[in-house]
Amino acid sequence: MTMPHHALDITLTRPLTPAELHQATHTMPLAANHDATHLLAQVPAKTPDKALNRLRHQTGGTLPIDVITTHYPDPNGQILLNVDFPPATHTVLQAAADGAGQPLSLFLQLALQRALARHASEEAERLDRTVQHLLARTTAPHLLVALGRALTHTSGATPC
Repeated sequence: MTMPHHALDITLTRPLTPAELHQATHTMPLAANHDATHLLAQVPAKTPDKALNRLRHQTGGTLPIDVITTHYPDPNGQILLNVDFPPATHTVLQAAADGAGQPLSLFLQLALQRALARHASEEAERLDRTVQHLLARTTAPHLLVALGRALTHTSGATPC
């Protein structure tokens, strides 16, 4: 039976130099984006979580890694996240998790979910205020035409 491979995204704290990228690609197969701030890797492992840990171990601190994530969501729609906190940060987070009576991983997962929900809510409120402001100065049909025109002239793609 073959080992499944997991696609992982590596976000770097800074762009790699050409020499660092060359060295890294000789250690393991990697694909870099245009400015060498993001890498993609396929890692063999039984689970995505094990793949994240294996990749972090394989790099051995040679890359300036900020965060590693799974490239594809799991069956529950979740992206797994692997962050290596400095010891002082880890101690503070562990104390907060202990205070909440939760394992650290659950504490971080819930905190991240709350932050993302808060961000989505704030963004929806901001857009509602902006639309109301625009509607105070124009009609709904004119706004829809302008929005349609803007959307057809926007590729929707954002640079990495």
